[in-house]
Amino acid sequence: MKPFSESCEQNKNVILEIIKPILSSCKNVLEIVSGTGQHAVYFAQQMPHLQWYTSDRIEALNGIQMWLDEFQSEGNLKNVHPPVSLDVVQSQWPELSVDAIFTANTLHIMSRYEVQVFFERVPQVLNDGGLLIVYGPFNYQGQYTSDSNRQFDGWLKSRNPQSCIKDFSELNDWAEKSGFKILVDYEMPANNRILLWQKEAV
Repeated sequence: MKPFSESCEQNKNVILEIIKPILSSCKNVLEIVSGTGQHAVYFAQQMPHLQWYTSDRIEALNGIQMWLDEFQSEGNLKNVHPPVSLDVVQSQWPELSVDAIFTANTLHIMSRYEVQVFFERVPQVLNDGGLLIVYGPFNYQGQYTSDSNRQFDGWLKSRNPQSCIKDFSELNDWAEKSGFKILVDYEMPANNRILLWQKEAV
């Protein structure tokens, strides 16, 4: 059965509103942790100038491919690529050079170690001047931005003690160490944000 995420369905339009102008001059995007594949299918349709590369851990790849197969069979999708296996902590990432990286609702699932490695490895596949776009909930100055985020964080930790909502300042420190500068911190509905970094030229 094709996987389905209600949150992807609910947030796809508000995310698109932000990222469409950001990605207007980009040629290709790597989505890290494509999940069900819903975002990839929708965003690739809405931004046909982009080549959209999908990725996730191996157990999610079949579900992503189901979404791609459905839309490609109808001739509606020609610019999204089959999912590749990617765990952020693996030493060798896919051999790609992309203008942007997008990831949604992932960093709070990862452990702090995995997020740190994520920022270390992203430059391997991102061109100089490339964009890193991260959607999700974040803390600021060690504080939750809402009671619902506090409750969500408790639920995350009950499932996996290594998961938690990460603090923006720590993320930005790791990003800066990897050669990124923060461009914009967008406020989004449902106590989420979109963080936009740019990789500085060496």
